[in-house]
Amino acid sequence: MSITQERKDALVKEHAREKGDTGSPEVQIAILTERIVNLTEHFKTHAKDNHSRRGLLLMVNKRRSLLDYLRKKDEGRYTDLIAKLGLRK
Repeated sequence: MSITQERKDALVKEHAREKGDTGSPEVQIAILTERIVNLTEHFKTHAKDNHSRRGLLLMVNKRRSLLDYLRKKDEGRYTDLIAKLGLRK
């Protein structure tokens, strides 16, 4: 359900604004998105896992808050990120 350290490092490298950047909203949203996708796959086989479902909802809400923050701060970075991650249809 969680992501491996190698995958996390790859996400940081891909979405970082500068070398060693792990705290920018882009990186945090990318990591949360990866974890959300993994949990969504988990629920296809474990439909009654309500404890993990609560964690999923918390992650989705955290990602939504970070996206709102990024949209308010810099609209261009927001649109680039959602296009790169494929969050909006």
